[in-house]
Amino acid sequence: MRRQSGVALITVLLVVAVVTVVCAGLIARQQLSIRSSANQLHVNQAWHYALGGETLAKAVLERDVRRGDPRQPVDHLLEPWARPLTFPLDEGGELRVRIVDPSARFNLNSLVRQGRPNELAVLRLRRLLLRLGIDKPYAERLLDWLDTDSEPQGGNGAEDGQYLLATPPYRAANREVTDVSELRLLLEMDEADYRRLLPFVSALPGEALLNVNTASAMVLSSLSDGLTPDTATALIAARGAEGYPSPAAFAAQPALAGMGEQVVQGLAVGSQYFEVFSEVSLGERRVVLRSLLQRSNDGQVSVLARDLGQGGMPPPSVEEERE
Repeated sequence: MRRQSGVALITVLLVVAVVTVVCAGLIARQQLSIRSSANQLHVNQAWHYALGGETLAKAVLERDVRRGDPRQPVDHLLEPWARPLTFPLDEGGELRVRIVDPSARFNLNSLVRQGRPNELAVLRLRRLLLRLGIDKPYAERLLDWLDTDSEPQGGNGAEDGQYLLATPPYRAANREVTDVSELRLLLEMDEADYRRLLPFVSALPGEALLNVNTASAMVLSSLSDGLTPDTATALIAARGAEGYPSPAAFAAQPALAGMGEQVVQGLAVGSQYFEVFSEVSLGERRVVLRSLLQRSNDGQVSVLARDLGQGGMPPPSVEEERE
């Protein structure tokens, strides 16, 4: 009788142990499901908050063009659109919105104009590389990457013949670049050179002009051999609180005297293209949405591209650091 009672007790204990293990597994699975649902909810919320930041930026840019002459817009870094915005969200979250002018940087696609090499743009890229201490012929290699033929530019160019020898092999794009990161595919482009060049270049349609009201001293110095970054700082100071009203006003600056007419070609005082960075922190989630916007002459703003693979906000401009 006692032996039977002992067996029954062991059986009960085994059943209790099995039930405990099963219940623990069910509870863990339930907690995992709840956590997964919460994460998905935060991701969806963060995505829509980021889209809200993009919509806000569109409204700011539309309002900006109504403040001036839409036929000759003037965009500079002391306008409201250039100021970062921050908004608190639920659960201690935060939405940060920043509008950046990619027309302030050298446009990589400007090296080819109407299917032919743009020698002026090639010269400017060479100067920019020289100012940054980069001695590799990336200007010629980028020109080959953009043009539609298969003939290398002199002894420094690179076409399919060189890229097919790589591991893994690939071909030159022979079209406009859609993102600055395509520079990493150029022959012998290393990480150090890419990181050094990255803050000063953009990938816009080839006809986009350089905005002298938002360009940095380094980019402005690429306009002429005799224009150093230190000299270009005087051009930035001369922008004042309202920016240059026209390219002619920029060309009349004493720092540009005697540098020829080419120095002011391909320049503008306003911008058609803007990048919007919407950074959302919500719960344990962080989302950074980069949107490329185009503002037409009638003030309408449209979205050209979106990218969620961003590491964070761009660094502040020189004017913001001074403030």
